[in-house]
Amino acid sequence: MEKTKAFIAKNHQLLLYSLIGCSGVMLDLLLFALLFNMFGVDKNLATLMSTLTGMTNNFLLNAYFNFKVHSNLLRRLLEFYCVGLVGIVITVLLFKLFADSMGMNANVVKVGSLPLILIVQFLLNKHWTFK
Repeated sequence: MEKTKAFIAKNHQLLLYSLIGCSGVMLDLLLFALLFNMFGVDKNLATLMSTLTGMTNNFLLNAYFNFKVHSNLLRRLLEFYCVGLVGIVITVLLFKLFADSMGMNANVVKVGSLPLILIVQFLLNKHWTFK
């Protein structure tokens, strides 16, 4: 029990970042389903709207509750979006390497990329966006 408490205390920001990220993913998926399936919005527009909503949710929750940074929010939001783009680029490179070149299933590559993307984005956001 003491080891668990020590782990949580040491990794509090990463754990909260992960939970907030899950809330953003759920919001993204729910909004996409509503826009695309119920309201007939074009899939590309629906995914743009839902993804930006999820990212904005994650930014606000991380800014106020995780990193507790309240200044320069517009600049920080743009930096947060740039960090999101880094994750997309890494995922695309992993697709090229594992799915395109080695024939791995793209779904497996996508899911397998998530822990790496989580760590990279957490570190970039912690040391740049929310510094």
